[in-house]
Amino acid sequence: MSALQRIALLLTIIGAINWGLIGFFQFDLMAAIFGGQNATISRIIYGIIGIAGLINLALLFKPAEELGRTEPKMSRT
Repeated sequence: MSALQRIALLLTIIGAINWGLIGFFQFDLMAAIFGGQNATISRIIYGIIGIAGLINLALLFKPAEELGRTEPKMSRT
């Protein structure tokens, strides 16, 4: 996994935590930190996290060999 994909995965996890906070507690952490949903910096952060999600979408369709892991082999006993 490349450094870009790792950063994108981290940002996607942050976005997922934020959505969890919104869903469970009606609290938008990004908006609270950066001054509301309509603040320019908040919109930039939301955009970056959205792009990170699109980058991670490519991981969904990569073969396991390219990700550096292999499927477990079943032994016949």
